[in-house]
Amino acid sequence: MTTLNLPTGGGLHAAKPLDRLSSAKNIGDLFFSDSSRFRWKRLNGLNQIVAVKSPNHIRDANNNNVNVNYDDDINSNFSLPLASSSSGYSLGQESVYLNSPRKTKIVCTIGPSTSSREMIWKLAEAGMNVARLNMSHGDHASHQKTIDLVKEYNAQFENKVIAIMLDTKGPEVRSGDVPQPILLKEGQEFNFTIKRGVSTEDTVSVNYDDFINDVEAGDILLVDGGMMSLAVKSKTSDVVKCEVIDGGELKSRRHLNVRGKSATLPSITEKDWDDIKFGVDNQVDFYAVSFVKDAKVVHELKDYLKSCNADIHVIVKIESADSIPNLHSILTASDGAMVARGDLGAELPIEEVPLLQEDIIKRCRSMQKPVIVATNMLESMIDHPTPTRAEVSDISIAVREGADAVMLSGETAHGKYPLKAVHVMHVVALRTESSLQNSTSLPSQSAAYKGHMGEMFAFHSSTMADTLCTPIIVFTRTGSMAIILSHNRPSSTIFAFTNNERVKQRLALYHGVVPIYMEFSADAEETFSRAIKLLLSKNAVKDGQFVTLVQSGAQPIWRRHSTHHIQVPKSENGRFKVLITLCRIYLCDFPYALQFHLDTSCRTPQTLSCSAVEAPVAPPTPQAPLAPVQRAN
Repeated sequence: MTTLNLPTGGGLHAAKPLDRLSSAKNIGDLFFSDSSRFRWKRLNGLNQIVAVKSPNHIRDANNNNVNVNYDDDINSNFSLPLASSSSGYSLGQESVYLNSPRKTKIVCTIGPSTSSREMIWKLAEAGMNVARLNMSHGDHASHQKTIDLVKEYNAQFENKVIAIMLDTKGPEVRSGDVPQPILLKEGQEFNFTIKRGVSTEDTVSVNYDDFINDVEAGDILLVDGGMMSLAVKSKTSDVVKCEVIDGGELKSRRHLNVRGKSATLPSITEKDWDDIKFGVDNQVDFYAVSFVKDAKVVHELKDYLKSCNADIHVIVKIESADSIPNLHSILTASDGAMVARGDLGAELPIEEVPLLQEDIIKRCRSMQKPVIVATNMLESMIDHPTPTRAEVSDISIAVREGADAVMLSGETAHGKYPLKAVHVMHVVALRTESSLQNSTSLPSQSAAYKGHMGEMFAFHSSTMADTLCTPIIVFTRTGSMAIILSHNRPSSTIFAFTNNERVKQRLALYHGVVPIYMEFSADAEETFSRAIKLLLSKNAVKDGQFVTLVQSGAQPIWRRHSTHHIQVPKSENGRFKVLITLCRIYLCDFPYALQFHLDTSCRTPQTLSCSAVEAPVAPPTPQAPLAPVQRAN
C-alpha cells in the first residue's frame, strides 16, 4: 500500500473494486454519491475515477514526495472546502446568495415612458436585461432611436449588456382609432364594421376585412385581452352586431379575439416582413414572432435570415389556440419561446393558462431553449406605485417554474412608474431565487444520462460548482456551453467569457448567465488570469474564493481536438497548470477518454480538474492494469 503524503497530513482514499459498480449508468453514479463527498469507484475493472476531498490548506507544493494510497477506507478525513478559514471567505454561507446577481432576466418594453436616453440608462441600472421593441406601436424612426441608445449603453461597459428584441405585430385584429374612449355598458348593442374610419357611440371599425367571415352568431368576442366581452348576435356583409356582456372603456386600437378561434391571417404579415428587414439592418438579437400557429412559419423566417446572413434568433410567441396542438414542432423549430398569456387566455379558457405556462417552461428547459413569461405581470403598476400581492406571487411562480426571463409590457412602455416596476420584479425574483438556492440539492442524477459529451460535462460542472458553492467561469466562442450550463440551473452565477459580440448579446437572455466580451489569447493560462482579474476588479468574485473554470469543447479554443475541461482553482493571481495526472478513463466504444488531475502548485491549491480528450489509441481491455500515476509535462 502506498500513501499520498500531503503536507497537511491528509490522504486520498479509494474504494476497493466492487463488481456491482459495473452497472453504473452515468459518470455521476461513479463519483457523486451525495452532496458533500466524492467517492472512488471502479468502472468494469477499468481505471478508477478519482474521489478527491481537498484539505483546507496545501502548502510546500514543491514537495516531491507524492505517492498514491489505494486504501480500502472511503471515509476520508477530508471534507469539501465549504468554508476556508485561511482565505476569510466562507463558501456556502447566506452572504454568497444575497450577493449573487439575479439569475432570472427582465425584459422591458420601451415606449413613450422610457424612450429617452436617461430612462434607458436608469432601466438598465435597475435591472433590465433585454429591451423589447413592440412593433405594434411606434414607427421605425422611434425604434431606431431606441436601438441606437441601447447600443451606446452597451459600448460603454465590457461586463454589462442589454440585448434587443424586436416583437412583430403579427396578424392582430384591432379596433380602429376613436377620438375619445367609448363607454360600453352591459346589455348595450354595439357593432364592429370592416369599413375604415368609422367611430360612433355604437359602431367602430376593425382593421381586418375577413373579420366578417371569421365570426359567427353565438361567438364570444373579447376586447383588450378579455377586459371587455361581447356576444355576436348577427352579421351583415360589412357589420358584426353584438351585445355587451362585460362593459368598460373602449380605447383606440384595442386587440380583438374570438374565444376558441384564431384569425385566418398569415402569422407574418407584409408589415411584419418590413419590420423584420428593419431588424436585420440594425442587427437586433431576437425576433419575437407573434401568433405562430405552426413550425412552417419559423422555418420560413429562418430561411429568410439565412439568406440575409443575419445571426438573429427566433423566439416564438405562444398565444393562439392553433399553436397548442403544434407546440412540440413549433418549439423544436424555434430558438426559444414566450408565453404570451394575454391572448392565450383570450383564445383559450383562462383556467388552462397556468397549466400551459408550466408545460411550455418544462418543454423549453428540456430542449435547452430560453423561455419568457409575459403579459400582466405587474399590470396594476401602470397606474399605481405598488403591485398587488397576486402579481408578486405571479412573478415568484414564474421564477420557481424555471423561466429564463419575465417581461414587462405596458408597465415600462407607457406606465407611470416604470422604474418601480423593474425594481419590484428584480427584488421579487432575487428573493425567490435565494429561497430556491437554500433549499435546492444537487442536480438530479437523471440529468446526467446524456449522449452528448458537452451535456455530460455541463451537468458535472454544475454539480461540482453547487457542491463547492463556487461561481462558474466558462470560455466559449459559440455560447453553446454557457447555454447548456444555464439549463442545468446551477445555484451559482455563470460568467460566460466570449470573443464574439453577437454571442455576448444573445447570452443576456439566458438564466444565470453574465456574458462578458474578452479577446482570447493563444495562451490559455494568460486568458484565465485576465478573466479572474476582471471579475476581481468588478467585485464579482473575491480574492481567495474558489471558482469553477470550464472550457467548452464543441469548437476547441486552446486544443487541436474537441475537449471539455473543468478546474476548481482559487481566484488569485496564479498559474493554472495541472502538475499531476491522477488517472485517465477510457469509455468503452466511445472515442473519448476522461482525464482527472490534481493541481498541487502553491499558487493554485486545491484544484481538481477533469477533461475529455480524444483517445489516441484504442481503449484498453477490461483486463488491462491500472495506469500508473504520472507527472504531467
